[in-house]
Amino acid sequence: MRPKSWWLDVVLVAAFVAITVALMRGHLLRLDERVADWSLNNQPAVPYWTARVLNYLGQGGQILMPLSLLLSGVLAWRTRSVRAILPFVAAFVLTYVAIGPLKIWADRAAPRFDGPDRVIMHNPYAEGVYAMSYPSGHLGNSLAWYAVLAILAVALLRRPLLRWEWWALRVAPVVIVFCTTVYTGFHWLTDSVAGLLLGLVLARLIERIPFDRVPLPALKGWEKPVGFTPPSDRSASPV
Repeated sequence: MRPKSWWLDVVLVAAFVAITVALMRGHLLRLDERVADWSLNNQPAVPYWTARVLNYLGQGGQILMPLSLLLSGVLAWRTRSVRAILPFVAAFVLTYVAIGPLKIWADRAAPRFDGPDRVIMHNPYAEGVYAMSYPSGHLGNSLAWYAVLAILAVALLRRPLLRWEWWALRVAPVVIVFCTTVYTGFHWLTDSVAGLLLGLVLARLIERIPFDRVPLPALKGWEKPVGFTPPSDRSASPV
């Protein structure tokens, strides 16, 4: 279902900017600390390790990218078309240019950081992997890569996703990743909210791309459409 209008994207971007500005001005920090302190102080072994395992649903480089690449390869082999890899390429480029630079710019430590001023943005005491908490890559990657998986699934199944399939692929993993990321202390609450907003924008951008109609040079038949939009699902989403 390709989004039709841009108003929701504008709202999502505005909300992301608002949260970012609020954090830079010192707002919402106490909320982050309270949620993180409760989470870190309430982690019995079974719930904690269950959350750790489920959190892998949001691992872009270790889980979602390899799975998307595998399905892209299967679709390319079945259709004999390079268009099968275009969703993967789009998600890789968008997440790389959007999430990574923002993390470096924000320079925010994670809840488990034991240095000074652990909750503030632009933390001068945190560096490297300890200063890349905002926005949450788990959430941003989840939304972008599960959008790709849904696009690939539609092409491989040659039909639109059923309602339960859509919820299982697009909603349930994101909810699980959001909760487990905050509970395990990998990210502050506002990190995950910001990652969710940014990820929704990226997912909607990916869904807007007409991969079957992107201009490609003649590739001896390997440029033909692969069926990313089944005939029974040509209409666009109202939002």
